[in-house]
Amino acid sequence: MRSASERNAVDNHTSRAFIPPFPPGYRASGLLLHVASLPSPYGIGDVGPGAFAWVDRLHEAGQTWWQALPLGPTGYGNSPYSCLSSFAGNGLMISPELLIEDGLLRTDDCKGAFSSTASAYDVVIPFKHRLLTAAWTKFRLKARKDLIPAYEEFCHSRATWLEDYALYRSLKQKYNSASYLEWPVELVQREPSALAQARKELASEIDKVCLAQFLLHRQGERLKEYARGKGVRLIGDLPFFVSLDSSDVWANPELFLLDEQRRPRFVAGVPPDYFSAQGQLWGNPVYDWEALRRTGYRWCIDRIAALLAHVDVIRMDHFRAFAAAWQVPADAPTAETGEWVPCPGADFFRAVLGRLGHLPFIAEDLGVITPDVVSLRDQFQIPGTRVLQFAFDGNPDNVHLPKNYSANTVVYTGTHDNATTRQWFQDLPDPERRRVWNLLRRPQREIRDAAPELIHLAWSSAAALAIAPLQDVLNLGAEGRMNVPGLAHGNWQWRATRHMLSPRNFRWLKDLTQRSHRSGSAAVLEVAS
Repeated sequence: MRSASERNAVDNHTSRAFIPPFPPGYRASGLLLHVASLPSPYGIGDVGPGAFAWVDRLHEAGQTWWQALPLGPTGYGNSPYSCLSSFAGNGLMISPELLIEDGLLRTDDCKGAFSSTASAYDVVIPFKHRLLTAAWTKFRLKARKDLIPAYEEFCHSRATWLEDYALYRSLKQKYNSASYLEWPVELVQREPSALAQARKELASEIDKVCLAQFLLHRQGERLKEYARGKGVRLIGDLPFFVSLDSSDVWANPELFLLDEQRRPRFVAGVPPDYFSAQGQLWGNPVYDWEALRRTGYRWCIDRIAALLAHVDVIRMDHFRAFAAAWQVPADAPTAETGEWVPCPGADFFRAVLGRLGHLPFIAEDLGVITPDVVSLRDQFQIPGTRVLQFAFDGNPDNVHLPKNYSANTVVYTGTHDNATTRQWFQDLPDPERRRVWNLLRRPQREIRDAAPELIHLAWSSAAALAIAPLQDVLNLGAEGRMNVPGLAHGNWQWRATRHMLSPRNFRWLKDLTQRSHRSGSAAVLEVAS
């Protein structure tokens, strides 16, 4: 059963005509910043006052969009692209300040010493868990009787995923395991009697997990409503694959290609290319698309609808896999022995269109993109992605060069996987730096000029939407990098400080946005949608 907000997210779309997310003539801009990277006195960004202040800053700077990374509960390496659930939110992003305002915490409960420049997960995780336990204790003592009906409705309306997720998290805590595959076999195999006994034994822990999801949902709704009032729209991010160690796979094994022990028969990756002679093994289980097709792709579309309850548009990660995905035998030592396996393509998007009424997506169509991927994207008028850091290889037909853009495009200076633009330019050999300046039609300048110039190039392009990571607006170097692909540790920790978000750091961006005619498009979007 879908929640009321999720049903509304679907129902509100069903009567609309099939239009792209950005109508003809649309021009807007925005910034990319993960929620965890917001300033906060509690060691990690959250959806509280720091997020509201960030929305204010976007509004004041003339920006219409805020793009974040995936917001699910993180697992291995604290990566937002390795979530423990496709439906749940990350409880670390619950705002202590808003819980104090709700009377579920005291100020004294929230004392602690944290870094203001990095997310120190080893400190933040136990701290937030302790706070949520304190909030749950007060809630059980009926400190907020008025919230009880809303909490019960929340749990009832989301029972199809919440019950499994809460039990999964409680069992992970009980067995202190890295993977559910290490649990007793009767729990791995989801024998009904074993599940019933576990729910009975872990009832309190399950209730804590459910309450955390309710509190996060409540705070997130408040933030989204505030953003809409400021003319700021939200872009969410949906990973294509799910983590093997997730409630998604544990609760829905029939939707994945698993063996009798519930281990993957095949895993996801990418084939050998210029950057990797052996390809890349990601390790995610792959979908059983035939099983999903027989259900009308219900689980996949529910996943989309759940995210649309909180955002306006979704970035579809690894879009090319909707046409074909690289599938590798699970026991293969490298990705070299994989093969391209056709995926449902147009059939899937027709099913989504039948449920949602339109396709509020941005296609992350980076990497080796074949004609079938381009055809799929264009058939459904889904905006593609372009990244300026990839534009300067000397090839005049490079799709990332602005002169080759169609209007139905979203252009980025860089992404969360790239070096900051300043670091990227600093690391270029001198001949390539000269090529950049030549293509920009600028005399050679200093390293510090590269990020502002690429932002100007993105904003002045034909793309419907231009986005820059906050780190590029602030002109940060290597110290601002969010993620280094292939590096298992040390990622996803960068955070902005309050000083960085001073209004004076954004005045030039507001001027550029006005000159580029990218201001005030929220009203245009409302009319079109």
